[in-house]
Amino acid sequence: MKKALKIISILFIVLIAIGILIPIVFEDKIIALVKKTINNNLNATVDFEDADLTLWSSYPNAEVSLQNVSLINHAPFKGDTLFSAKKIDLELPFKDIFKDESEGINILSFILNQAVIGVKIDKDGNANYDIAKKDTTQNADESVASFKLGLQAYEIQNSTISYTDASSDISLILSGFNHSGTGNLSLEESELQTKTTSTVSFKMDSVSYLNNNKIQLDALLGIDLKNNKYSFLENKALINQLPLVFDGFIKLNETNQEVAITFKTPSSDFKNFLALIPSAYSKSLEGVSTTGNFDVKGTVDGVIDDTHIPKFDISINSKDASFKYPDLPKSLKNIHINMKMVNETGITKDTYVIIDKLSFKVDNEVFHAKAKLLEITENMKVDASLKGVVNLASLSQIYPAEAFKGLKGILDIDAITHFDMLAIEKKQYEKTKTSGAFKLANFEYESDELSSPLKIHNAGIILKPKTVRLTNFDAQLGETDFKATGAIDNLLGFVFKDENLEGKFNIVSNTFSVNDFMVSEEETNTGTKTTEIEEQIKIPSFLDCTIKAKAGTVLYDDIILKNVSGILFIKDQKAELKHMKSNLFGGTLGFNGLVSTKDSISTFEIDLNVNKFNIAKSFQGLDLFQAIAPIAEAIQGSFNSKIHLSGSLNNNFTPNLNTVTGNVLAELLSSKIATSKVPLLQSLEQNLNFLDTEKLSLKNLKTALTFKNGKVALKPFSINYKDIKIDVAGTHNFDTSIAYDAVIYVPAKYLGEEVSKLIAELKDKKLNEIKVPVKTIISGNFLKPTIKTDLKAAVTDLTKQLIEIQKKKLIAQGKDEVKNALNALIDKNIKTKDATAKDSVKKDTKDAVKDLANDVLGGLFGKKKKVKDTLN
Repeated sequence: MKKALKIISILFIVLIAIGILIPIVFEDKIIALVKKTINNNLNATVDFEDADLTLWSSYPNAEVSLQNVSLINHAPFKGDTLFSAKKIDLELPFKDIFKDESEGINILSFILNQAVIGVKIDKDGNANYDIAKKDTTQNADESVASFKLGLQAYEIQNSTISYTDASSDISLILSGFNHSGTGNLSLEESELQTKTTSTVSFKMDSVSYLNNNKIQLDALLGIDLKNNKYSFLENKALINQLPLVFDGFIKLNETNQEVAITFKTPSSDFKNFLALIPSAYSKSLEGVSTTGNFDVKGTVDGVIDDTHIPKFDISINSKDASFKYPDLPKSLKNIHINMKMVNETGITKDTYVIIDKLSFKVDNEVFHAKAKLLEITENMKVDASLKGVVNLASLSQIYPAEAFKGLKGILDIDAITHFDMLAIEKKQYEKTKTSGAFKLANFEYESDELSSPLKIHNAGIILKPKTVRLTNFDAQLGETDFKATGAIDNLLGFVFKDENLEGKFNIVSNTFSVNDFMVSEEETNTGTKTTEIEEQIKIPSFLDCTIKAKAGTVLYDDIILKNVSGILFIKDQKAELKHMKSNLFGGTLGFNGLVSTKDSISTFEIDLNVNKFNIAKSFQGLDLFQAIAPIAEAIQGSFNSKIHLSGSLNNNFTPNLNTVTGNVLAELLSSKIATSKVPLLQSLEQNLNFLDTEKLSLKNLKTALTFKNGKVALKPFSINYKDIKIDVAGTHNFDTSIAYDAVIYVPAKYLGEEVSKLIAELKDKKLNEIKVPVKTIISGNFLKPTIKTDLKAAVTDLTKQLIEIQKKKLIAQGKDEVKNALNALIDKNIKTKDATAKDSVKKDTKDAVKDLANDVLGGLFGKKKKVKDTLN
């Protein structure tokens, strides 16, 4: 017994070891086998990052898990990803691990997770899914590895499937796609139980028929692999919340596919109609009471090939129906629907839609509509009419849609239209027949996207074949009132052919507040930190219009513009301003400009013509002006200017100052300086005690600035203070850092009492006109500047000038010997060249020169009061 237990224990340990070692030993073989088998059979490249092999959970089968799988097309779709998946789990018989590569792999089940399948057909009819390699003649001893399907279950999880056919302008997208099936597909005839949920969008010829509609399908499929026939046995579908039952089959032939399907609603309750509306708009149908009927039924029968589609006949009918939501006071009554979609030939262009009747009653007013759409896939012909009066306030009392909340007003419609798409495409609007009118009165709309309720007192539109004329539009939003008239030249082209909306409008406003059109930025709470999400403002790409505008007052933050007028051109996501004029900051402003939101970063370019602006008001009100010339805050008066600016815009349409480039020409008309407002001027006065900046003369000063990437360069200019001239140049940044150079031409009399006394002793009034250039370096920033001067060097220069003047006086008296003596005294290295001449100099002249030299040198370099000097 003990021996038997020992043998069993050893055998158990061996089995565990085998179970552990086999995945390690054979994992590389499995990976290589899977890759080689797939790529040998496909005209595409399949790859995956990693693979895992497991035996224990599914023994006697093996499980292979593939990570980050991709299938990349070859020509003519070279580089396109036909298929990708985050993970694929495969189950196959354990014995297949030991097969030769030529014997292939028998797949028993698989699970796709987060797959993306992109099916494409180009304009030439090539399909990117046609990737199976063609059969070729092989030698008798050659074989090609292949997959064998013995599927018993499969599953697709959280995936996306898209289908795009450029040849017929069709697109289908299934998102959030979940599908599972169980059955035995190894048999020639079997049944497959499937469950499917997804969101579907379908568009054909630029017309969206389904847009993120939810679908659900529980289907029992009969599969006949021998005849390639797939039958619907027991099936139930939900489109949004609309239930459908259907049966029939699809048969795949060599040259075409046969389809024969019938479907209908399982009941005729009018709730079926409400169920067609996406749940995001219709809310819950629980508790909704209905009367009348609603039926959907149809047949699809025929073949699908290169030239044919199945014939179909789909009808929707309702008669004398109504519905009422339990928490709302009113109901929609007398609903009549008679609509069908038909193709009787199997030729795509022969598809047509007829709405014989669509009517309903709101309060005591009846709304009617009918339409015919013929040849909808080619040159669609439209014949439609609308007539009725709707009290918009009643809509929110009938139907629980967010868009109806806060809606008020009376809408009166009476219009007909008849046209074909070819005429619209060629802009031959004279061949269309459109007439009628839309009237809107006492309209009011509230929304979180508006700062205040939008009120439209009256609006009128007259429809004509070529134009839609806005006869009147009188509206108010917050403080803003505006009236408009104008015309749209191609409304049909805009609606049906995705053309730009072309029009011309005139807008007049007494008060236009920009703030009324702005709302607070959205905020999201991320833990303890609140983050602002700022969406970039974009000019709509479809607008192509001209707007002439006049406004008595325009309010923008704290800025008040008066008598604004100009023309706005909008096209290609650009807004161009021309001939704009306004009264602002006590003067007038003219400007032309361009804003473009076409690229990822919006840009602007503008030219401003400023006339007699109040300096203090303009520089306090405009951040840009503060950045360009922050020192102007201390200047009181007015100025003229020409300004050219360009740069990029922030998401809220304000200039990004670090990108602004341009130039400014400015002329001060009258001015007074308030030194106390600017630390820079205060610091100058402290370092140059002879300077009183409030007495600087800036009248008629003209200057120029250039700036780029946040840096402003001053072109050299001069200002005057009494009899002092000051030359200024340099740069500063928008962050207030400065690097200015100034040269101050200081008359000698301002260099201190001692210098003034010395000049008086020389008894020459002209000496008072001597000016010494004092170099001044200004750095740091406007709030905390650093001032350095070279006054010491300036005094030295003055000394040399004074001595030179006295030398010239002596020379004029013919005293050459005295001249030589003075030079020797000053230069200390000039030797006497003529001793005889020196001995003959009269003593009284020699003494006079000595006394003068002592006075001059002593006055300048003796123990006198020092002049301020901060230059290193």
